Amino acid sequence: MDQVKDTPQTREMYNNLPAEQKKKQSYSEWLQQVYREQYDKWVPWLEDQYLKWFGKGDNKASYVTKDTLNKSKVTGVKQVDQLQDDVHNLIGNQVGENGLLAPVGKMVSKEGINRAERGGKDDQGSYGGPAAGYTDPMIKNAKGAVESVGGLFTK
Repeated sequence: MDQVKDTPQTREMYNNLPAEQKKKQSYSEWLQQVYREQYDKWVPWLEDQYLKWFGKGDNKASYVTKDTLNKSKVTGVKQVDQLQDDVHNLIGNQVGENGLLAPVGKMVSKEGINRAERGGKDDQGSYGGPAAGYTDPMIKNAKGAVESVGGLFTK
């Protein structure tokens, strides 16, 4: 991980935390956690904005589709490779911004690729979206149980 910068603002934020939380995490650990959380929120959004501005109608799903298909060149013949490129672009563009499958591409980009980049969380930091009130506590409890059981085997 990159070096996280210590600033007066971050130091003040840490100092305003409850004493119990300060006992659990040092300033450095807390700062790294905050950095990771911001990174998880902003990087997928920045990638989406870049593709929107410069991607010629691509979203993440269409970009990944084209990129993956372009890695599968069958021959070294220039004309056949051009035909393959055209077919790959046709397929990729269908899940792009103006394609027939644009809603599918948008959903896969937002709910599939972005969530995968964020470790399963949406842009609000929730696992469950609209049902987060029910699903997030269950996931948190399940993680705690797994960590407890895992702790039995590491001692």
